[in-house]
Amino acid sequence: MVKIIDKIDHWVSRALLAVGCLFLVLMMLHVTIDVVLRSSFHYQMIGTLETTAYYHMILAVFLPLAYVERQGESIRVDLFVQWMPRPIQLFLYQVACLLGLLYFGILAYQSFRDAWRATEQLETFMSNFLFYIWPSRWALPIGFIAAALAVLSCSLRSLAQRRPL
Repeated sequence: MVKIIDKIDHWVSRALLAVGCLFLVLMMLHVTIDVVLRSSFHYQMIGTLETTAYYHMILAVFLPLAYVERQGESIRVDLFVQWMPRPIQLFLYQVACLLGLLYFGILAYQSFRDAWRATEQLETFMSNFLFYIWPSRWALPIGFIAAALAVLSCSLRSLAQRRPL
């Protein structure tokens, strides 16, 4: 069971990382093209700011959360924990994983509700053109659910190896 969850988490976190990186590259290209067009031809692309703020940045930040968590690159404060015996470290790591699951679960639940409401209302952003932002609202629950899966996977691997990761 641990291996199955770990493989699913491995695939999901890497896929979401790839999508996040894709949107990061798209954002760089979009802004670069806009700057070149504006400075060279005095032509401004409509919607660059909105697309960057409501799509590119959101997807580039929230989708790779699972990968960051899986790699153990989240912020950790373990100054005193590193001096404790390994069983206590494992216990504290499991408590932290439980809190992480709770945290990401609450964020996933609320962001899912917000995304659902935005989808029902076909949420838009006030601009000089019709700009739908409801699709980007789904990046948050997807990222938070994937991060919760990564925390669960790390917790189970830690228990199987009998050491904190």
